[in-house]
Amino acid sequence: MSNQPFTASKSRDHSASENMKLRSSLMSALKEFIIRSRLNQVDAAKLFGITQPRVSNLMRGKTTLFGLDTLVNMAACAGLQVQISVLMSA
Repeated sequence: MSNQPFTASKSRDHSASENMKLRSSLMSALKEFIIRSRLNQVDAAKLFGITQPRVSNLMRGKTTLFGLDTLVNMAACAGLQVQISVLMSA
């Protein structure tokens, strides 16, 4: 274990990392859904209630362009069930 004190900066870094992991997982599931459903980007955009360029960003993995709320809403539109697990860090 490090002898350095736990700082607010480390906490923010950890929070950002966890947020990125969640967004990445949701984006992967949505991309898989689009591919499995054989949707083109225009039809996927209509289903999710977003524009085709946003679907393109999703397909290219542009995680920084999407918030968790947006991705959860898109998953709901796709009929996907989103679950989270909260565990204590070691």
